[in-house]
Amino acid sequence: MSKKDDDDNRSRQLNPEHDAYWQSRGYDERPDDEDDE
Repeated sequence: MSKKDDDDNRSRQLNPEHDAYWQSRGYDERPDDEDDE
């Protein structure tokens, strides 16, 4: 992986708008009620 790929992956994992954020925390996908708060 390139540095940019690493940075992009890290950004996705830190952003709750991305599925990668939830997958890195053990969820299969983003919970449906996440944006209701």
